[in-house]
Amino acid sequence: MAKPVKQPVDIVQKKPKRPDVVNIMSETIVENNDWGSLKADVQGYVGIDTIQEQIRKKALKRGFEFNIMVVGPSGLGKSTLVNTLFRAKVSRRASKTEDTQADPPPIPKSVEVKSVSHVIEESGVRLKLTVTDTPGFGDHINNENCWIPIIDYINQQYDKYLNEEISIERKKHIPDTRVHVCLYAVAPTGHNLKPLDIEVMKRLDKVCNVLPVIAKADTLTVDERTTFKARIKDDLKKNGVQTYPMKGVNEDAEDAKINDALRAQMPFAVVGSDKTHDVDGKKIVGRMTNWGLIEVENRKHCEFSNLRDMLIRTHLQDLKEVTDSIHYENYRRQRLSAKQKVTDKK
Repeated sequence: MAKPVKQPVDIVQKKPKRPDVVNIMSETIVENNDWGSLKADVQGYVGIDTIQEQIRKKALKRGFEFNIMVVGPSGLGKSTLVNTLFRAKVSRRASKTEDTQADPPPIPKSVEVKSVSHVIEESGVRLKLTVTDTPGFGDHINNENCWIPIIDYINQQYDKYLNEEISIERKKHIPDTRVHVCLYAVAPTGHNLKPLDIEVMKRLDKVCNVLPVIAKADTLTVDERTTFKARIKDDLKKNGVQTYPMKGVNEDAEDAKINDALRAQMPFAVVGSDKTHDVDGKKIVGRMTNWGLIEVENRKHCEFSNLRDMLIRTHLQDLKEVTDSIHYENYRRQRLSAKQKVTDKK
C-alpha cells in the first residue's frame, strides 16, 4: 500500500474563502452538463424511457456501497446512533460482542481507526455498509495532532482507489472504500464548540463530507438546544468550516431549496437507542428515563428522523457523488500533479 500523503493545512485561517474543492466541483458541473441547445423530437416510440429501468436492474444486481465514519470523544453514544440509523447492529462495538453488560473497552493510548463491514438488505436492495470508528479521539489530556490518523486513513482510501483506477489491468468494478460522510459528534455542552472540534472539522472538510450532529440531545432543554445550535452555526461560519451540503455545489433550483431547508435545521440534535418499548400496543424505539420515554423517531423529541432521512432516503447518492467529484478529484489532481513534477525533474 502506498504511503498516505499528508495535506498541509494552516493552523490559523485568517479569512474564510471559497475552497478549492468548490471550484473543482463547479468546473466539473460545467464540463458534464454542456450539452448545448440542440434538441430533436422523436416521431414515434423509441424506448429511451426504458434506460432508467435498465440502470435500476443493473444496479440492483451489483448492489450498493456506502461508507460512514463517526468521529467524536467516547461516551457520546456514537455506536448506538449508527445502529439506530440502520436498525441493525452494524457498529464495530456491536459486532464485536453481544454482551451489552460488558465493561467498555479501555481508552487507547493514541487515536485508532477501525472499520467493520456488513451487507444489509431491504426489499431486495443490498447495501454493503462500512462503519469506521475512531476510538481514542479527544479522550486524552494532550489531543494535539489527534486528527492525523483520521486524515491519513481517509487519504489511504483515496490512494487505494486511485491505484486501482490507473492500473493497467484494473478490476471491472473498483471496490469503493472511500469515506462518503463523516458524522462528527458534538458533546451537548450547551456552550460553544471546543477548539479541538473546530480544528478537526477545518481539516476534515478538505477531504470528506462533514456532518456535525449534537449527540445525546436529550440532556438539553428545547431552549438550550436552540441556543446551542445557533452558537455552533456561528462558530462554523466564523472559522470557515464547510459542512455538508455545501452551498452552491451541485445544486439546481430545486436542490437548493431542499438543501437550504436542511442547512436551516442543522446541526441535527439527535438521540440514539437500540431498545424498543411497548406503548399502547405499539413498539417504540426510544430511551426510558425517570420522567418518561424519549421517542427516537418522534420529531417533537429530537431530530434523529431528519438525520436518517437525509443520510439514507434523500442524500445518500449525492454524498457519494460529491465524494467522487470533489474530494476524491481534489486528491487525485494533487497526487498526479506531484508525480508529474517528479517526472519532469528527472
